Amino acid sequence: MSSVVHTNAHLNMLTHNLLFTISCLLGCSAEFYVIDDRIGLGREFDGIGGLSGGGATSRLLVNYEEPYRSHILDFLFKPNFGASLHILKVEIGGDAQTTDGTEPSHMHSKDEGNFFRGYEWWLMKEAKKRNPNIKLIGLPWAFPGWVGEGTQWPYFFPNVTADYVVTWIYGAKQHHNLEIDYIGIWNEKKYDPVYIKVLRDTLDRVGYTNVGIIAADGDWSIAAAMLEDPYLNDAVEVIGVHYPGTKTVKEALLTEKKLWSSEDYSTFDDDIGAGCWARILNQNYVNGRMTSTISWNLIASYYENLSFGGDGLMTADEPWSGHYVVESPIWMTAHTTQFTQPGWFYLQTVGNLTHGGSYVALTDRKGNLTVVIQTMTHNHSQCIRPPLPHFDVSPQIATFQLKGSFAHLTDLQVWYSKLDFETKKDTLFQRSSPIKVYNGSFTLKLDVDEVYTITTVNTGQRGAYPEPPKSRPFPKNYTDDFTIDNPPFSEAPYFADQTGVFEYFRNSTDNGSHAFTLRQVVTERPVTWARDADQTISIIGDYNLNVSCDVLIETPVTGGVFLAARIDQGGESVREAKGVFYWIYANGTYKVTNDIGGQRVLAEGLSGTREGVWYTLTLRVKGYFATGMLNGYPLWKNAVVLEPKNGWTALGTLSFEYAQFDNFEVNAE
Repeated sequence: MSSVVHTNAHLNMLTHNLLFTISCLLGCSAEFYVIDDRIGLGREFDGIGGLSGGGATSRLLVNYEEPYRSHILDFLFKPNFGASLHILKVEIGGDAQTTDGTEPSHMHSKDEGNFFRGYEWWLMKEAKKRNPNIKLIGLPWAFPGWVGEGTQWPYFFPNVTADYVVTWIYGAKQHHNLEIDYIGIWNEKKYDPVYIKVLRDTLDRVGYTNVGIIAADGDWSIAAAMLEDPYLNDAVEVIGVHYPGTKTVKEALLTEKKLWSSEDYSTFDDDIGAGCWARILNQNYVNGRMTSTISWNLIASYYENLSFGGDGLMTADEPWSGHYVVESPIWMTAHTTQFTQPGWFYLQTVGNLTHGGSYVALTDRKGNLTVVIQTMTHNHSQCIRPPLPHFDVSPQIATFQLKGSFAHLTDLQVWYSKLDFETKKDTLFQRSSPIKVYNGSFTLKLDVDEVYTITTVNTGQRGAYPEPPKSRPFPKNYTDDFTIDNPPFSEAPYFADQTGVFEYFRNSTDNGSHAFTLRQVVTERPVTWARDADQTISIIGDYNLNVSCDVLIETPVTGGVFLAARIDQGGESVREAKGVFYWIYANGTYKVTNDIGGQRVLAEGLSGTREGVWYTLTLRVKGYFATGMLNGYPLWKNAVVLEPKNGWTALGTLSFEYAQFDNFEVNAE
């Protein structure tokens, strides 16, 4: 590290000490804490992770150009660089809306399998490329309709569902050389003990004995059931709970299983989000004995106006510009991840600080020690859920006495962060001068909203790249003819499916101008997690615009497609989407509606359209008026659109049906 950086770190620490002295003029008491391994160790540390999915939260990441995409991935996964995550959890796509979009299934129907759909395979490989030791988890949010055999319940035929999930694990290994470490049940839905036991038997029968089951990715209720059912208890390796508020329950502790906060955080990636994340990374173990915490989500890489826009450890939602932001939660993560590894152990000497905050201590049992201390205040560390009871934090002096195998240590590395909500000038993951240990102890002056890592590990690094390009809006003029012979991903750039799945398609029946198209391929309502629309829809961009697209209805009589603008809702609210929807139907009619459900009709009439014929739809929206053309000729004009005033462009179908799209073009005004 350069002398300039050391000098800056020294100056920041001097400033910190001065501010601390001022804040302590009315008195700061010194408290003593013991770090000791002689009384035995606590639970084994399982790692800190991020979650891609639940859903489509990494959708835009894949469309970044190099080198920016690799830079982003390095900040997430590269050891000793940024977040340096130990765990990557991904959604097993189920063709259904799961928060910010749909992720495609590896089996749209029971008679086919495709292990190259979507981007989670790619993301897992990129994570493994950077950290071969990263743990991989798969969890379904939804299932293709055939899994439920026409119902909305995947447990009626547990063997079918187990085979479907195990096929995903097989595909990961067979086609991508990815070893899946853990598998989940059904995200935040009711668990079924019979299914869990069938899944365990199925995994064992095909040789996946090392794949552990996490259950049930909801509340703690499965713990009591496990105490009553020894077979269920044997089947489950990890009790995974969501948003536990750092607390556990006695039944979970009695199982003696690993306890994880298998989804947590879910908070905007600003400094309050960083405070939330720093606080729960410590307190999930201090208060709840949870040995892993996984962030929803990994990265805010989806259109910001979708559900929970900007949640994540960092933001990358502009692939067209290359702009991304390494947010403060990345560096809160690094305070733990860069100085510990799965397989380390918590010490029993962990706890809360007398004047607010908490500390954890971990060891690799080979002489290394890492202590992470956080002093986040209540108002600066509120997560989006659950509600946070009031607590107080004040400046304090803390002396840590090292005993046992750590008593001989003479100096320790120091990494420091300060979330400064007054000056807005944060100090993030800065290396300070080593701290001297005198007679087995060291003392810290702790102010509020700080994180310290005190460690024997000397490999930490605050990674950096040149500034990415400046932020800019989606291109005013954009076209895509979907002509690509071997696409690296199944989805076209920037399109974000909100119901249904739209994939690149090689049209073998047309060797002419429509040989390569985009096709909607989900033909049966999935076993849903959210409230999917009854129509399919994929969104792109953000315009007041002219948009045109060639469309092909494939379903006779009842089929229909639309082109739309100013779409104001997606994600879990997609059923309520409003905008300007220009529909044509196979029965020879058209309609213009103000909503995706087709209830607010702005215009309608005859179009002469039918299935199996390509048509060019053009939609022009300006101010309060919209006009539609069919094959270059006006079909309707000056429909009055009072709201919404802006939103996404979209295309889609009347129902879960095959349809194709080509030569998409927008010109924004």
